[in-house]
Amino acid sequence: MSNKTKFTSYQWLVVVILTFLQFTVILDFMVLSPLGAILLKEMNLNTPQVGAVVSAYAISAFASGVMSAGFADRFDRKKYLIFFYIGFLIGTYLCAIANSYITLLLARIVAGIFGGVISSISFAIVTDLFKSNERGRVMGFLHTAFSASQILGIPIGLKLANEFGWHSSFLFIVLTGIPVLFICLKFFKPITGHIQAGVQINPIRHFINTLVNKSHLKAYTATVLLSTGGYMMMPFGSAFSTNNLGISIEDLPLMYTVTGLFTIVAGPLIGKLSDRTSRFNIFLAGSILSAMVVLYYTRLGITPFWVCVAISVVMFMGITARIVSSQALFSMVPEPGNRGAFMSVNASVQQLSGGIAAACAGQIVGQSDSGMILHYDTLGNVVCFTMLIATIMVYRLDKFVRLKPTTVAA
Repeated sequence: MSNKTKFTSYQWLVVVILTFLQFTVILDFMVLSPLGAILLKEMNLNTPQVGAVVSAYAISAFASGVMSAGFADRFDRKKYLIFFYIGFLIGTYLCAIANSYITLLLARIVAGIFGGVISSISFAIVTDLFKSNERGRVMGFLHTAFSASQILGIPIGLKLANEFGWHSSFLFIVLTGIPVLFICLKFFKPITGHIQAGVQINPIRHFINTLVNKSHLKAYTATVLLSTGGYMMMPFGSAFSTNNLGISIEDLPLMYTVTGLFTIVAGPLIGKLSDRTSRFNIFLAGSILSAMVVLYYTRLGITPFWVCVAISVVMFMGITARIVSSQALFSMVPEPGNRGAFMSVNASVQQLSGGIAAACAGQIVGQSDSGMILHYDTLGNVVCFTMLIATIMVYRLDKFVRLKPTTVAA
């Protein structure tokens, strides 16, 4: 597939702003990781309460995505995005002023209700404003938000928490997001082409139609499998690195930083390559690379630090290839009048399946008296199996998209 198109200045503005929006939303979630130990001490929380604070966001995000799906294609996407982003900033500010377990839990629920929908709105905007042979590049840039939050989330969270208290981490996110909000208000143009293309039916019926559409179901199934692989290994990655691989706690941020920097560079390049070639081929290559590294990585013992960094970089290159290519492919599944609803449901499916996968992973692995993570190799086998099934599902989805007449909103 040839790709010689260039983005306009307005399209670049949209890409940059959406990337910053994604960055603040993901950082809001990532920053809780280094704050767990602080919350246990300063707020006298127990481990189940800390777990509830973390899961409250994901659960409320899932519920919000499902409930908003029927309305997602009835409004100007600019106004829809701004509404939810304002709610997200309010929820994050409530976290910054929370002074008890209950107030923090409620604040995380508010942040999840609004923040969990923003990514789906962003992807719908990308699908509306960019042609099919441009979306890989855009998805690649949006993915850099995850890498940047990975680099900044732990260092910023710990630095601000140690210097000014844990509330300051959330206040930093609010202060970062407010200028982005005003830029959206001033420079974003109305995005209403999907309203003209769609049929305005009852929101509940619109949601049901979006949910049971056969082509949509293929994408949802692929999303479940994609989320399963990632979320299974994530909760125990740090513990495995420190207890099994022998990496010190002090060196972990450096490994995350190096990995994130490589991913930031790789994301747009992989996206551009997926636009010029077959998205499925990029996904297949990323899956093979990821599976090989996972099978090797999950069986390692004490390993030199820089070898671990190199393995982490290669593994995340494969994961990035899978995410960017699949997101670009998913954007071609729904019709213009169903994009918002499809993206909302797909994001909700991702949240729910990720939570279930993390819980299942907890039943597979264990911890010895010395702290070592047990059965991590078994977890790696399960992850690779889900990669195999996901590859089959993405192949079927790619075949459907290639045979489908392309519709591009004006």
